[in-house]
Amino acid sequence: MIACLTRNAEETRALGKKLSQALKPGDAVSLTGPLGSGKTCLIQGLVRGLGFSGKVGSPSFVLVTEYPASLPVQHVDLYRLGGPSDLDGLGWEELFDDHCVTLVEWGEKAEGRFPCSCRIFLEQEGENERRISVQFEDPERERNLSKVLNDSGA
Repeated sequence: MIACLTRNAEETRALGKKLSQALKPGDAVSLTGPLGSGKTCLIQGLVRGLGFSGKVGSPSFVLVTEYPASLPVQHVDLYRLGGPSDLDGLGWEELFDDHCVTLVEWGEKAEGRFPCSCRIFLEQEGENERRISVQFEDPERERNLSKVLNDSGA
């Protein structure tokens, strides 16, 4: 697991942009952390890093927002769901394909219901500081990400 500390929203977005270099088509990323821990800020950086230049917000009310980036992105927000059973009948399984990256906020609410290739855990350390831990299912990808972060001074 790789852990990073950011001191403000802009650093969180910048870290997301760096993390995007480790993502590939078909990846499903679970983001877990309490309200205010920086999930949406990190996703803004991830989506920017994947080539989308428009506005990136939280899809809390629509559940899924798609971004036509260089590597297409689906941003899912499960905040309003109670748990995995709430996914039934929503076409949940159809979201995941080999042509895009799927970023799932509140991913713990769908644990075991999607092909998670990366887990990101966010914790609020202080008023503005965030501890962000990244764990890939594939240890080699985690080693490669560690090199990217070390080379860029993260």
